[in-house]
Amino acid sequence: MKHQRLILLVAVLAAIAAFIALDLGRFLSLEYFKSQQAAIENWRAAQPAMAALAFFIAYVAVTGLSLPGAAVMTLAAGAIFGLLWGTVLVSFASSAGATLAFLASRFLLRDWVQERFGERLRVINLGVEKEGGFYLFTLRLVPVFPFFMINLLMGLTPIRTRTFYWVSQVGMLAGTLVYVNAGTQLAGINSLMGILSPALIASFALLGVFPLIAKKIVDAIKAHQVYAGWTRPRRFERNLIVIGGGSAGLVTAYIAAAVQAKVTLIEKHQLGGDCLNTGCVPSKALIRTARLLSHISRAQEFGCRSASADFSFAEVMERVQRVIHAVEPHDSVERYSGLGVEVIAGSAKMLSPWEVEVIGNDGHRQCLTTRSIVIAAGARPFVPPIPGIEEVGYLTSDTVWALRELPRRLVVLGGGPIGAELTQAFSRLGAKVTQVEMLPRLMMREDPEASALVTQRFRNEGITVLLEHRAKQFVIENGEKILIAEHKGVDLRIPFDAVLVAVGRVANLKGYGLEELGIAADRTVETNEFLQTKYPNIYAAGDVAGPYQFTHTAAHQAWYAAVNALFDPFRKFRADYSVIPWATFVEPEVARVGLNESEAKERGIAHEITIYAMDDLDRAIADGEAHGFVKVLTVPGKDRILGVTIVGEHAADLIAEYVLAMRHGIGLNKILGTIHIYPTMAEANKYAAGAWKKAHAPRKLLEWVGRFHAWRRG
Repeated sequence: MKHQRLILLVAVLAAIAAFIALDLGRFLSLEYFKSQQAAIENWRAAQPAMAALAFFIAYVAVTGLSLPGAAVMTLAAGAIFGLLWGTVLVSFASSAGATLAFLASRFLLRDWVQERFGERLRVINLGVEKEGGFYLFTLRLVPVFPFFMINLLMGLTPIRTRTFYWVSQVGMLAGTLVYVNAGTQLAGINSLMGILSPALIASFALLGVFPLIAKKIVDAIKAHQVYAGWTRPRRFERNLIVIGGGSAGLVTAYIAAAVQAKVTLIEKHQLGGDCLNTGCVPSKALIRTARLLSHISRAQEFGCRSASADFSFAEVMERVQRVIHAVEPHDSVERYSGLGVEVIAGSAKMLSPWEVEVIGNDGHRQCLTTRSIVIAAGARPFVPPIPGIEEVGYLTSDTVWALRELPRRLVVLGGGPIGAELTQAFSRLGAKVTQVEMLPRLMMREDPEASALVTQRFRNEGITVLLEHRAKQFVIENGEKILIAEHKGVDLRIPFDAVLVAVGRVANLKGYGLEELGIAADRTVETNEFLQTKYPNIYAAGDVAGPYQFTHTAAHQAWYAAVNALFDPFRKFRADYSVIPWATFVEPEVARVGLNESEAKERGIAHEITIYAMDDLDRAIADGEAHGFVKVLTVPGKDRILGVTIVGEHAADLIAEYVLAMRHGIGLNKILGTIHIYPTMAEANKYAAGAWKKAHAPRKLLEWVGRFHAWRRG
């Protein structure tokens, strides 16, 4: 393939060089055609078929090699062959030549460009795959854009060759007609600029806008078809109704109120959703206590002969509730009512695209009308249908907070972030924990070495980690609860006192009217890039929409859902998932943003890896936390960051610098050139950048500099 590319490149360059060296461009000037017009017309009259074929081949060659002169040849076609046949010849020849240039660009450059800039071009590629023909058609209608540049650039995209050809054929027809028609009056034309008058350019510009207008019309027709059968209210009581008071719902309502929209927020349980009441806040409060106990158990590492803690598990869990109550005012009814949000405690169901039935927790029923709706119903723990699980009883991340007595033997099903965090926390609080994971390692979304560090730490702390074990059945024998887990065809019996199911979460999709309205919802509500459902005025955000189930991504989506719901069709924005960070709050902490090594390999994305081991970091050594690493993926030969994984103390805080860098295009060179306070954990980021710089040091230049300094020493 490389040899074929080289041969083609040499051939193209040789043809262009010959064109320049032989000054063939003089034959494609307006003056030359006007001086030779009579002779050429005589030749065409004598041999019409040969003249047409020769012209066709020449035109294809000029456009295929992206040489100047196509515009003059188009005029000549009108002068020599007339409006009809001139248009036919130029139309097919220009499309054929453009396709040849397109294919040459694709063959020579596309793989290289996509390999080097694939991540940056991802959004463009997706847009071209979906609506490439539409965008190409718009560009073809406006001859202000150099057609040869369009040919070459389109070759670097995923647009199909067949689509490129026929869209070019149709899209260039209007411009071809104008030029060929002008060519029929060649004697009166003194320059190409005389053809493209300001009025004509304006006409083409309007013609170019036409597809955009047409697309809006098509969208409107589709929307009309979607809404067929529904009666639209004459007026709306509200601009927006938000179903669900978790992170996505609260942020959506907040934004709507901030821009003076009339918004109603409906939540049947507690505002704050999973994050405040059963997720992020309580789990981090529990983890904080568990970490304190782990540090006390390590007293001798810090020069203390002994240390101990007298605690009650019930009191620890009460502290968790106090933390929830302390944070609660941030998500309270009072706060949001004060911001201008109407908050209703109750269940919501969509009756039509503009009507929501609300059954209040007090039993009051009402029907509300609204211009737009945002579904932010969240998710709940998934409980797999394992035989016997209902008989033994189980805990989830929603119900575990009601515990006031520590289980002596706890089985945790699941090795994802929730399972891992609660496994370590309960172990440090004194439970004998067995973690059962059916996959080959914990935290499968992370790189293997990150999983390995966490697994080793768990085992060092006395946790039994069972990988590649499938929970097969729960039984009760002689009053004792037992999990039967299968490992490589062999059953293992695990006695326990309580089981915590943490194998993932599923979106809340039932009871909101999705099925009745025909809104597609399998694992999540199906949305487009604007977070719109089947109905353009109904949006979904947060866990119910996916693809990420994090509080911060729910809030991120909420901005798009709110703004699009309130300002479409005047303005709307595609949800941007290009830089999404997350963390798992175990010890060692694991955080990442962008690509990790495993994903880069799976997707075939070229990358370089730089690793800085934190066992060499002064602050980590002083804190007794000299473990973990910073792994940075960059574009080969460049300092542009593709992704970062950090494992170690305060990893979730350290990752923020890289999130900022990726979001705003800051490379490792600038991170290296930024002063970091000594001694801090944040220096790890600078040292990782330094490791990258060292690997990319200009060896030859340094050799010459060494000789220079040797010369100066005499």
